[in-house]
Amino acid sequence: MKQESKEMLSEQKLTVPLEENLKLLYGALGGSFDVNIREFDFGYQGQNQGALFFLKGMTDYNTIHESIMKPLLYDNRLMDKELSLGNTMERVKKTMIFAGDVQQTPVVDQIIEACLSGKTILLMNGLAEALVIGSEGGASRGIEEPQTDSVVRGPREGFTERLLVNITLVRRKIKNQNFTVEAMTIGRQTKTTVCLAYLKGIVNPRLIEEIRHRLELIQTDAILESGYIEQFIEDAPLSFFSTVGNSERPDVVAAKILEGRAAILVDGSPFALTVPMVFIESFQSAEDYYSRPYLASLIRIIRFIAYSISVLSPAAYVALTSFHQELIPTPLLFTMISAQKEVPFPAVIEAVIMGVIFEILREAGIRLPKAVGQAISIVGAIVIGEAAVSAGLIGQPMVIVVGLTALAGFVVPAQIDSGSLIRLILVILAGLMGGFGLMIGLLVVIVHLASLRSFGTPYLSPLAPLSFSDLKDVFIRAPLWAMLTRPRTIGWHNWQRQESGLKPEHPSEETTYAKDKENE
Repeated sequence: MKQESKEMLSEQKLTVPLEENLKLLYGALGGSFDVNIREFDFGYQGQNQGALFFLKGMTDYNTIHESIMKPLLYDNRLMDKELSLGNTMERVKKTMIFAGDVQQTPVVDQIIEACLSGKTILLMNGLAEALVIGSEGGASRGIEEPQTDSVVRGPREGFTERLLVNITLVRRKIKNQNFTVEAMTIGRQTKTTVCLAYLKGIVNPRLIEEIRHRLELIQTDAILESGYIEQFIEDAPLSFFSTVGNSERPDVVAAKILEGRAAILVDGSPFALTVPMVFIESFQSAEDYYSRPYLASLIRIIRFIAYSISVLSPAAYVALTSFHQELIPTPLLFTMISAQKEVPFPAVIEAVIMGVIFEILREAGIRLPKAVGQAISIVGAIVIGEAAVSAGLIGQPMVIVVGLTALAGFVVPAQIDSGSLIRLILVILAGLMGGFGLMIGLLVVIVHLASLRSFGTPYLSPLAPLSFSDLKDVFIRAPLWAMLTRPRTIGWHNWQRQESGLKPEHPSEETTYAKDKENE
């Protein structure tokens, strides 16, 4: 019965009397408090009756006042005795409404959908159709610097929760007629607008077809954030590693689109999704390409080292202290033994306990207000660490290892989730089998990474499969004038990014002398 009533509503059309149309639309929205109806008379001696139907807080009142109400009530072009009722709606649409987005429809379902998106509905007595006028607005967050991906040098603008604003921010970066944005509605209850953005001629058409197919398969009630879309379209939903990238920086999204990727923007979310994604992206930052390549390459190598430390250091410590003491230098071994002799737990239990405590502190620091959260995370770590060492529950070396692990983990925020889970598994394997268990765990992780795909692209590319031409942007960042091609495993047939021979050179003395002579 519900399905039949829904089909009846989608096929239902407006009637001629204005009052019946208003009751129909008001009832379709359940008589909600935020529905606003403004009835008025206009035209020669008020011969025409009309009404505006819109939702409070979803519309821009200035647009309604200046672009709709003012021309209808004060413009003299409708002051015509001979004006027939049959062409009133068309005359209003073409000569009276100052808004840029105006559509004419008699279908109730389309009118309701437009109203829920923030548009204003103009109804007229005696006409079984309505004008849908673009007036989206309301309170929203302004363009601010992204909090999750801050840089020292680079643009300070970040995405907001407004979809049209986000599309505009990307289009400002890519002023190209081939930049295409496709829109679709996902979510049976929320009816969320989702946009697919890409650059024709650079992106692989098969990639766009696959993204469309996966988005069309999403049949769910609600899409409240881009994370919902990510979980429905990713290649390996059971993997610790995400195969869909995300960013709230327009410059990052634009750069990835220019490499041959596609972006998915969701209304209500400041995070844009980018596909395909490779593992190396987690170690790249937008600032790497805005600064000189030497420091950028050093920082990128440090990121790889930090990620290795955050994942391996607790397991390596457990393996060395529990199974392979002969590999530790003798003076250091004596120091560690003296620090551990009062501790009642084995090293693996210490590592697990300290890991859990650190995750609790991190979660508390994130969920609490910013000022309180920072104090809790820092003071809590110091107080709990000192108290645990003083009580003999945890050894000082383990506190140092866990502290270094936590610090190194924040260097690569994109892999914090996967790093935490892998670290725990490796610690347990190291506690059971020592270095042998650690190597087995590492081998399983590497094999798993090599088996992953992101929309057909190998997750470990350009390392596996190996592409020498793409290694210029992996462990080091080559100068921009040397990066001639787009990533071959991501791009399509159009790999050429720029012309060769763009390396800057110091002008010769002969050239300088010739220019000076010309100026004279």
